[in-house]
Amino acid sequence: MRHTVNEEISLRTIEQKDAEIIFQIIDESRTYLRDWLGWVDGTKTLADSEAFVEGCLGREKDEKSLTAVIVSQEKVVGIAGFNEINHSNKTAYIGYWLGESYQGNGIMTKVARALTDYAFQQLDLNKVEIRVAVENMKSRSIPEKLGFKEEGCIRQAEWLYDHYVDLIVYGMLASEWRE
Repeated sequence: MRHTVNEEISLRTIEQKDAEIIFQIIDESRTYLRDWLGWVDGTKTLADSEAFVEGCLGREKDEKSLTAVIVSQEKVVGIAGFNEINHSNKTAYIGYWLGESYQGNGIMTKVARALTDYAFQQLDLNKVEIRVAVENMKSRSIPEKLGFKEEGCIRQAEWLYDHYVDLIVYGMLASEWRE
């Protein structure tokens, strides 16, 4: 997949060659990313990022997920995609992260909008969800800006190192998105 978001931002399917830059961004943003992403401490070496990419490619081959690198001004700045695609229920779950130095420029809102369009127009899905930790206000603002509906709270849904966090589920239906 290659998908143009706008003149400065694009998404492209993750490739094995991306492992090094992905590891570098994680390493530079480790403390920042660790606040909300439970896998950061498990990404200690380049080999860990290589294994991550390998897993992404396998799940994509099985059409169970789609992981893309976010390219902004010709530079990889993060990851976004569908952590899970359920073709029988016509649903997908968007996941995303951005290196700390690339935050605050509206990149992720544009990327989430493009992924939602892609889900409904290219994949012919009926529903897209975004799940976000209750306290992660920066990430929660993305589905809220895009008009996703807050559907509920999954209590203690995710383990973050030494505690559970509740997740807010945001949903968008294809019929709502077209409006």
